Amino acid sequence: MRVVVKIGTGLIAPEGKLDARWMRGLVDQFDLGQHEYVLVSSGAIACGMSSLGIDNKLRKLDLMQASAAVGQSQLMHTYERLFFGKKLVAQLLLSSDDFSSPVRYRNLRNTLNRLLGMKVLPIVNENDSVSVRELEGAFGDNDELSALVAAAVQADWLILLTNVDGFFHKNGRGKPQLMRVIKRVTPELEASCGAKSALGRGGMRSKLRAALRATASGINVGIANGTQPGVIPLVLEQKVGTYFPPLKVKE
Repeated sequence: MRVVVKIGTGLIAPEGKLDARWMRGLVDQFDLGQHEYVLVSSGAIACGMSSLGIDNKLRKLDLMQASAAVGQSQLMHTYERLFFGKKLVAQLLLSSDDFSSPVRYRNLRNTLNRLLGMKVLPIVNENDSVSVRELEGAFGDNDELSALVAAAVQADWLILLTNVDGFFHKNGRGKPQLMRVIKRVTPELEASCGAKSALGRGGMRSKLRAALRATASGINVGIANGTQPGVIPLVLEQKVGTYFPPLKVKE
């Protein structure tokens, strides 16, 4: 089975610093002998801003780009250490142009599939150090990017890990309720979403849109709390989080 796992900034770099202990716990959940994985990882900008001593509230474009360059290096170094002896990893920094250009998209698909065929685990992030559009929120903290990557590799699952238990629906009657299964993303569901995360650029609305895109490509989608022990296998068993079934049979 081919699984794309997306990690949000709030999980990987709480308060702007990489949480290597949490990252190790996540990596230990990967059944590398049974499944193929692609990891879409946020956190570079937050990590870089912390290392450079830049206030998170100071969101100037050039400072964010510089922070991304510093943070991405630290991010990949951490992943290489965590996967050492388990799996060879590869870095891919992507922009929206890689999906809008037919030639670049074909090359991207070929590269990803070749890496997976060679038993390498691709780690994907936005090319924040040079791309302005991504920093302005084109991918919503990698949510939409993860859906595009999942479609490119014809994944069986897209797992969106965040710091909440799934999608909560505000129906105006008491506390919001966790929805265990969402068969169709509607404008009403999007309208009930809250604000973006403090360090990231996403939020639940961007995750719903990512789920809509992925399920339209025949991919199972789960949104779940990344702090839940054993969350990845539990999502695959549909025991935690919110599950979005595919809208069509994958070709």
